[in-house]
Amino acid sequence: MPTEPPIAPPENTTERPNRGQDLLAGLSIAGLLLPEAVAYSSIAALAPQAGVIALFAGLLCYGLFGTSRFAIVSATSSSAAVLAAATATLANGDPQLRASLAIGLVLVTGAFFLLAGLFKLGSVTSFIAKPVLRGFAFGLALTIILKQVASVVGVHLSDGNLIRFLPQLLEQLPQWNWAAAGVAAVALALLGVFGRFRRLPGGLLVVVIGIAAGQWLNLPAYGVKLIGVIDLSLEVPKLPVLPFADWLRLGELGFAMVMILYAESYGSISSFALKHGDRVSSNRDLLALGASNLLSGLFHGMPAGAGYSATSANEAAGATSRLAGGVAALVVLAIVLTVLPYIALTPEPILAAIVMHALGRGLSLQPLGRYFVWRRDRLLVICAVAAVLVLGVLDGLLVAVAISVLLMLKQMSAADIQILGHIGAGHDFVDVQHHPLAKAVPGMLIVRPGEALFFANVERILGGALRLIRHAETPIHTVIISLEESPDLDGTSIEAMQEFFLRVRNEGKRLVLARLKHEAQAALSALPEAERSQVILSGSSVDGAVQEAFKTQGQNVQA
Repeated sequence: MPTEPPIAPPENTTERPNRGQDLLAGLSIAGLLLPEAVAYSSIAALAPQAGVIALFAGLLCYGLFGTSRFAIVSATSSSAAVLAAATATLANGDPQLRASLAIGLVLVTGAFFLLAGLFKLGSVTSFIAKPVLRGFAFGLALTIILKQVASVVGVHLSDGNLIRFLPQLLEQLPQWNWAAAGVAAVALALLGVFGRFRRLPGGLLVVVIGIAAGQWLNLPAYGVKLIGVIDLSLEVPKLPVLPFADWLRLGELGFAMVMILYAESYGSISSFALKHGDRVSSNRDLLALGASNLLSGLFHGMPAGAGYSATSANEAAGATSRLAGGVAALVVLAIVLTVLPYIALTPEPILAAIVMHALGRGLSLQPLGRYFVWRRDRLLVICAVAAVLVLGVLDGLLVAVAISVLLMLKQMSAADIQILGHIGAGHDFVDVQHHPLAKAVPGMLIVRPGEALFFANVERILGGALRLIRHAETPIHTVIISLEESPDLDGTSIEAMQEFFLRVRNEGKRLVLARLKHEAQAALSALPEAERSQVILSGSSVDGAVQEAFKTQGQNVQA
């Protein structure tokens, strides 16, 4: 597994921390984080405090253990939607069971993140291909926004997929609550205006205006619901009591939740690290995400991740270190301790407007359009969008993950094998198919697999190498295989190598394996077939392997 670059704290980056800017950034984003946390709780079909708990857990744990100075770990819209779909499927209408399943899923997600960090899986930077992730995000944003519209106007949707519930939404047009729709429309307009001012806490201002307007105009009399009491009286942490079969199912769903959260979080963290020249440690970030989700789950909160909207808002507000997240946590705590009863008076359409405004950027076609311009991965984008719209959030996520895995396997299993030749007067060996000036070394066949050898491609690649040996245009005495793309070998690859050694020996050729990494060389050197077939296992370059083969050939001739 590739090693990570050494961890450098944000304070050692080229941009020195500015405590004053961090203070202002924390004050600014607190006005965004609290309303979004409460709003995402409604997406997850949980009590309003679930999002607030996830917000505190994420800010605390990532502030202590994380490495990005901009990342804001809190409840996210994607994890809220997946949580709602997963628990609804398993609970079959039982609200108490649904709450227990939600807690269990958050805890399982946290445990998986911790295991991934402990086993140093951070080098696997993303589980989901970017085109698939962006297509899924687009479909998810569209689905959530339309569901929020249905919630605002008072339409009950019996189907979880967009293709079926969109007609239901339009059929019930005469029964829409137009007063609630008007409140949401005004809130959206205000959010758009406030969004033009970078340091203005637009979400919090809209909530304050909504509370005042709700009491002045008596909006509940017009059927506009309020979010109700936010109960932050923390219970003693304990595991939910669930059957073993439910824990197994939560394990499957937790794996999917980890993939979508990590893909979203790592995308946010890495993009801002690259922009500012920062160093981050993906393994430490995995541990921080694990701790955040475990703490949130223990206190009955939501899943937490580094969402792009909150992270970009933190960077735009002028944050220079993780202190900004700590300041935001303290500001949110002060708001909760002082004005929590008033937050309960917030009209629900205000929260829906905050969600729709936050997800509106996810409906931009520009990130998707580039794949059509490049003429790459267009089908993946279309499939990911269609999966969410047709199958719903949870099944759409699973299909999106499956598409990414199949894409990876297809690319790796379809690896070709290149014939290398010597070019120029130096020591370089290149693919003769793409470099006509490259010359084959007399008496030698030099090949290189295009991808790492693994169970799905090793037999096809080694079989192709044997065919090249048997049908060589000129007589050869030595075969050199460059394995620079294969840092290690799985069991299937080692077994295939055993057979390959014997077949090359039966062809009367000498075999040299070049550019071997330590793990692969150790595994192959332990094979009796390697010694019996007199295979040369070398960590040197192709040029070094050629020289070694000439030297060995000369010794054999003298003998």
